[in-house]
Amino acid sequence: MSLPRWISDIPRDVPILIAGPTASGKSALAMSIAQKRGGCILNADALQVYANWRVLTARPNAEEENSVPHALYGHVDGTKDYSVGKWLSDIKVHLLKENRPIIVGGTGLYFKALTNGLANIPPIPQIIRSKAAEKLNTEGLKSLISDLDYETQIRLDLQNPMRVQRAWEVFVSTGRSILQWQSQTPPPLLKSSNYSTILFDANKDWLNDRIKKRFDKMLISGVLEEAKTNSKHLNSILPSAKAIGAKEIFSYLAGKLTLEEARDYATIATHQFAKRQRTWFRSNMKNWDTIDPTHLE
Repeated sequence: MSLPRWISDIPRDVPILIAGPTASGKSALAMSIAQKRGGCILNADALQVYANWRVLTARPNAEEENSVPHALYGHVDGTKDYSVGKWLSDIKVHLLKENRPIIVGGTGLYFKALTNGLANIPPIPQIIRSKAAEKLNTEGLKSLISDLDYETQIRLDLQNPMRVQRAWEVFVSTGRSILQWQSQTPPPLLKSSNYSTILFDANKDWLNDRIKKRFDKMLISGVLEEAKTNSKHLNSILPSAKAIGAKEIFSYLAGKLTLEEARDYATIATHQFAKRQRTWFRSNMKNWDTIDPTHLE
């Protein structure tokens, strides 16, 4: 992959932040920068942190990880919880020791916490997390939304179950809204003058075609075997069990769906996820430098 001139001209001591929707090719760009310009690739994807999913989450393979330095990939046990706060603490270590951090991923909240700071919300007790998951599964998303204060309801992305569940857990656990906690956010790890940004602005049809092809590649690469292993010990309320496509593949393994149905449903779920990502990025990353990924092919 040839690098655009403006990317090649980024000083070697400046961290590069690369965000974009799933399957848009941002990891390939990070690899190309690291190979040509040096640096360590740091993961900013909330599901690629888990050790139990490599194929399904499209984590870099072993050969890629060995060719250039990588960190924060697959370093968390799949049965454990992992939060934005933990990621921020983990990446801080690498920011201090790496000359050229290349931070790449699709989790907008990770980038927001890194560049805007993160509220010091107390850990949520497991009993509250379990209650939230049960309420969501049995009563639906609206039941969680109705318990939130008015200001949170009008400002939160109510189409995102994970965001709504998080807001509900914070409110029930602390007695304060997540917005109140966020208003007391400490300074960020990175200041705007100290990093460069790249946001993949992908055409919907081009991206959807890549998503379909990528899932077919996952089937060839052993995603069913990976899912079989995970099905033995993964609880549905665990964050790693929410990997896009996991639910559909588990349903196939349980005999509830044909393989073709599982592939189609998983592809649709990934399309929907990518749409939410694009919407979030365009709303929250208006000042980022954008790139058309088709120009990198």
